[in-house]
Amino acid sequence: MDKSKEIIKKEEKLQYDKKEENKEEEIIENEKQDKTKNKLLKIVILAIILLLIILFFSTIFALINMNNSEIISGVKIEGVDVSGLSKEDAKYRINQVYNQKQTKDVTLKYGEYETAINLELLDAKYDIDKAIEEAMSIGRNSNIFINNYDILFALVGKKDINVDLLINEENTKQIIDDISKNIPNAARETEYYIEEDNLIITKGTEGLKINTDLLIEELKDNLKNINQTKEYLDIPVINKIPEPINIEKIHEEIYKEVQDAYFTKDPFTIHPEVEGIDFDIEEAKKIISAEDKEQYTIKLKITKPKVTTAQIGSEAFPNLLGTYTTRYDASNRDRTTNLRIACQKINDKVVLPGETFSYNQTLGKRTVAAGYKNAKVYENGEVVDGIGGGICQISSTLYNSVLMSNMQIIERRNHQFVTSYTPAGRDATVVYGMTDFKFKNTRENAIKIKASISNGIATVSIYGVKSDKEYDVSFSTKIISSIPYTVKYIEDNTVDEGVERVKQSGANGTISETYIIKSLNGVVVSRELLSKDTYSAMQKIIVKGTKGSQEHTDPNNSNNTVPNIPIQSQKPEEKPVDTPIEKPEDKPIQKPVENTTEKPEQKPEENLVEKPENNSNEIGL
Repeated sequence: MDKSKEIIKKEEKLQYDKKEENKEEEIIENEKQDKTKNKLLKIVILAIILLLIILFFSTIFALINMNNSEIISGVKIEGVDVSGLSKEDAKYRINQVYNQKQTKDVTLKYGEYETAINLELLDAKYDIDKAIEEAMSIGRNSNIFINNYDILFALVGKKDINVDLLINEENTKQIIDDISKNIPNAARETEYYIEEDNLIITKGTEGLKINTDLLIEELKDNLKNINQTKEYLDIPVINKIPEPINIEKIHEEIYKEVQDAYFTKDPFTIHPEVEGIDFDIEEAKKIISAEDKEQYTIKLKITKPKVTTAQIGSEAFPNLLGTYTTRYDASNRDRTTNLRIACQKINDKVVLPGETFSYNQTLGKRTVAAGYKNAKVYENGEVVDGIGGGICQISSTLYNSVLMSNMQIIERRNHQFVTSYTPAGRDATVVYGMTDFKFKNTRENAIKIKASISNGIATVSIYGVKSDKEYDVSFSTKIISSIPYTVKYIEDNTVDEGVERVKQSGANGTISETYIIKSLNGVVVSRELLSKDTYSAMQKIIVKGTKGSQEHTDPNNSNNTVPNIPIQSQKPEEKPVDTPIEKPEDKPIQKPVENTTEKPEQKPEENLVEKPENNSNEIGL
C-alpha cells in the first residue's frame, strides 16, 4: 500500500516537473518569437523609412528635373551613354552610331561561299525618337512609382533603353531567297515559265536551303547590336526536298479565259484585254511520266482577244488632258523615219491607273531590222551618225505632255547638250538598256497616248477623263550659269596649209533650273522645282590644213584645244547639226491645255533621276 502511494507520488512529481519544463521551454520559445518579430518589425520600419527617404529625395529630384531639358545621369540607349544630353544632342549621337552601322554591308558565309547584303536594301528603320522620348521622361514621369523605379535604376547605371527595329521583311525574304539559290549544293524548286506558246517546266532537285526565319533574326540582332564585332554571319541552312511537279496546280495558276477589252461608265473603268491561255492536262501528264528529265515543254493553246485597249473608241477617253508639239526637219528622211517609228510605237498606248510606262520597253531595241535609220546623235561630245537618231525628240515631247497631264515622272534625264526642239530643262534623253524615260499613271482613270508627225511638227497628246479639279500648267526656266565652249583643231594633211573648215560648230553649255507652276481659276496654287539640269558645252571642231607644211603639231598644245575665240576662216553657211529651226520658247507652237489633279504628296523633283556622266552612246538629238 505504501509502495503504491510512493509510486503515485513519484509519477505525480514527474508529471509536475515535465509541466514546469514545458512551461520554461514555452517561455523561451515565446521570447525567441518576440525577438524575431521585433527584428522583422525593425527591418520593416527601417525599410519603410528608407523607402520614404528614397521617395522623398527621388520626388524632389523629379520635381527639380521637371523643367530640366537634359537627360538625367545614368541613362543609356542601347549601351550608349546619353547622360546630360539634350534631346537633339542625344538623337544626333544615336543617329551617328546607327548611320555608321547601316553604311556597312553584312557579310554572309557558308563554307567557301561568301556574299554580302547591303543593309539599305533591308529598309531598316530605328525608332530612335521613341527611345529619346523615353530617356527624357525618366525623372519627369507623372506616375511617382514608375518615376522613382526608373530613377533608382538610372542612379546605379542600369537604365538601358532599347531601340525598336523594323525591317522590310518582304524585301529581306526576297534577298535571302536569291542568295539561297546560289549557295553550294542549293536545292532547286520546280519552276515554270511561258515562252511564246510553250510552257517550260524545270524539275526541282534536292539540296540545301537557307533557314530564312533564323537568318532574319540573326540579321536583326546584328542591326540592333551597336557593339557587334563579328566579321561575318554564318548562313543557317536546312535540307530541302523539292515538291514534285503538280500539273494541276500549274494549270490553275496559268489558265486564263480570253477577254476583250471594255469600259464601264458608272463608275468609269477601263477593263484591259486578257489573252486566253490553256493546255491539255492529261497530255501534259503523259509527257512528264514518259521520260525522267530535267526540263519538259508543254504546248499551250493561246487565244487572242478580238478587242484590245488600243482599239477602244474615243468615248472611253473623252478629254484632252495634255498636249505638246515640237518641230523637226522633214527634209531629213532618215531622222523623220525614226520619229515616225517612235510615234507608231507609242500611239494608242493605254496606261492603266497605277501602271508605269517605259519608253525603252515600248520602242524596243533600236536596230536596222526594226526599221530604224542612221541619223545624228551625240557621242563622246560630238555629233555623229547612229541608229535611231532623233527618237529622243519624241520622248521629250511625251515628257512635256505627261507633265501637263499631271502624272508622276519615275525616270528622266536631260541630254548632254541643249537640244534644238525643247528649251533647257524640258527634254528627256533615252539610251536603250541604260537611260529610260518612265512615268506612272497616278490619275484615277486610264489614259491613252496619241502621237503623230506631219509637215515638220511632232505632236504627243494624252487623253482620258478630267477630274473635278483640273490645273492649268506652265513652266519657268532660270539659267543659273553659262559654260563657254572651247575650240579644238584637227590637223589634216590632205587639206592645203592655211585652209580651215568647221567640222562642228560650238555651243555654250548651261546650268538651268526649271519650275512647274500650277494654277486654278487663274490663281497660282503651287510653284515647284521640277529639275536642275547641267548641259555641257559643245566643243567647236576645226579641221586645219597642213598639206605642204613641215610641222603639223604645236608642241606647246598637245590636245590642240584653245579658248573660245572668233575664227575668221569659218564659212558662214556651215551651222551646227542641231541648229534650231524655231525653238518652242521663242514662238510657241501650241498653247498648253489644262492638266490634271495636283499630287501634293510627292513633289515632281523627287521623282527625277539625276543626269549621269557623259555617256559614249547617249542619244542626244
